[in-house]
Amino acid sequence: MTSHDAAPEPVRRTPTLSVLDLVPVRSDQTSADAVAATRALAQVADRLGYRRYWVAEHHNMPAVAATNPPVLMALLAAATDRIRVGSGGIMLPNHAPLVVAEQLALLEAAFPGRVDLGIGRAPGSDPVTSWALRHGAGGVEEDAVARFPQHVDDVLAMLDRDGVGLRVGGRVHALRATPAATGVPAVWLLGSSDYSARLAAERGLPYVFAHHFSGQGTAEALRLYRDGFRPSEHAERPTTFLTVNVAVAPTREEALRLALPQVQAMVALRTGAPLTPQRLVEEAEAAPVADAHRPLVEAMLSRWVVDEPVAAAARVRALAAEHDVDEVMVHPVASAVAGTPADRAPARERTLELLAAALGAGAEVPVGAAAHA
Repeated sequence: MTSHDAAPEPVRRTPTLSVLDLVPVRSDQTSADAVAATRALAQVADRLGYRRYWVAEHHNMPAVAATNPPVLMALLAAATDRIRVGSGGIMLPNHAPLVVAEQLALLEAAFPGRVDLGIGRAPGSDPVTSWALRHGAGGVEEDAVARFPQHVDDVLAMLDRDGVGLRVGGRVHALRATPAATGVPAVWLLGSSDYSARLAAERGLPYVFAHHFSGQGTAEALRLYRDGFRPSEHAERPTTFLTVNVAVAPTREEALRLALPQVQAMVALRTGAPLTPQRLVEEAEAAPVADAHRPLVEAMLSRWVVDEPVAAAARVRALAAEHDVDEVMVHPVASAVAGTPADRAPARERTLELLAAALGAGAEVPVGAAAHA
């Protein structure tokens, strides 16, 4: 075969990077420290050109300060200039749909074109806290979960600039999330099962599978979503990206060391052990994982990106190509060593810096069919 007969090279480009943050609380931090560290991390992501910065919703957990995404989103949007801020996600069964619509409509008004509303169905907490959240919202857990599709529709309708008509006492009353909206936030459906994939496809919504948490079933969920997708005003075609746990350091050994506290936290979560604030690296090294849990550790690390910059960038490229996405949302899982300033997370900041630099230095991924908002 002559050179002019060779197959053309595929068009390639670097995957867009975003950030997912649970606002971890280390053993040397207060909640105020953890929030300050997250604010600084968001500013690093903004400076580096990351597309989105999403915060999760978890309750009554000693290592997680992300209890209220809209409050955090307002803080982070005010502290940054261009990055999109979002919820990854708001657990809709915990809240009245109108409250969610009102909060996000105000955020969109304050920071137009920069707000993403990610909606999830999981409890985000233990059963007792879930009861407290959902009982206070006027319902019980089973009702809230069963009515999730209707509540998604309610949020979408209430966010519409024209509002919705609510029939009460034989009359139709106008209901708007905000009086005079000029725009609406982008709405995403989140999930870790085929249930959310099917619902997102039916509603024509952008969709994200929780690969960073589950790590299994990602390809199947994305295939269900893409195959069943119905175009809508929210998205003309399947719109998705990949989430992944990442720790990057100058060497693989250092990256593994920095990720050890998060590994131990996930082992505790998976095995029902008591949860604690996130350990410092030295504390994690002093309490090694039991041999019986080593297979669990190896399985988790095989799905994470924990490495030096060049290898980490290659792994991100490979994951993006494997799942046919052109955006990767990084959950930075590096902890800190003793003596780290309590209000900063240097290892998490360095993860974002090293990965962005490695991908910007010629790291490319085939362009897939996935779109992004």
